[in-house]
Amino acid sequence: MNTKRWGTPYLVWMAVFIIAPMVLVLYYAFTNAEGGFSLKSFAEFADPLYIGVLLRSLWLALICTVICLGLGYPAAYFLASKGFSKANIMLVLFLLPMWMNFVLRTYAWMVILEPNGILHKAMVAIGIANPPQMLNNTFAVVLGMVYNFLTFMILPIYTSLSKMDHSLVEAAQDLGARPGRVFRRVTLPLSMPGVISGITMVFMPAASTFAISSMLGGSMVSLVGDVIEAQFVTVHNWNFGSAISLVLLVFILLSMRMVNGAGEVGTPAKKRGGAKT
Repeated sequence: MNTKRWGTPYLVWMAVFIIAPMVLVLYYAFTNAEGGFSLKSFAEFADPLYIGVLLRSLWLALICTVICLGLGYPAAYFLASKGFSKANIMLVLFLLPMWMNFVLRTYAWMVILEPNGILHKAMVAIGIANPPQMLNNTFAVVLGMVYNFLTFMILPIYTSLSKMDHSLVEAAQDLGARPGRVFRRVTLPLSMPGVISGITMVFMPAASTFAISSMLGGSMVSLVGDVIEAQFVTVHNWNFGSAISLVLLVFILLSMRMVNGAGEVGTPAKKRGGAKT
């Protein structure tokens, strides 16, 4: 079988939808409106206002990732447990909201969180006279991120846990290891590939999102994705928008490198098969 021939469509896909857009971003980032080489866009981004927006975006993305990990790992662990027979049904329920359009899912939260929405009426019904503002704030943005990206954390962790060699867990238990120690020394290291994939799949879209912050945060919560979207769609300053996109990409790659480095801590335990308990 000619593997090169079968791989050609994937190479064409990468060239058209990955390499070509990156080349355009690099071109506009390092040029000015006249097409000449310039670093003016990067100098403009050094403004404390834009730096603050970038840091806020990364911070909220980190919060979203931590929450998704805290919720997603127990859910994936429960689904992958041998004693749970309804895992396939639960997975369908987790995936079901993903079949709906991303914007519609976010708009549904607008209806729920708005001042006269379902949540507001429910809080009034239980005796809360003046319910707090639930929309157009950081809370709403993080809530929307977690809701939309939680599945991206659950699925890769579930895959890693379901493919794990459970005989290693049984061996550790036979050697007298307590459940907590078995989890730390065997289960967690073996599931680290799924954890790293989940963190990557959540942090990247959360750091660059603009639809969630625009719809649930309004003008009160501006993220770097909103700035980029405005530069391309409203201001039509593609040079500045490309420069911001490139800076965000560098920060995301550095963050992912740190996560991968932290994940390598569990590699020795994995190579030893978790026998050291």
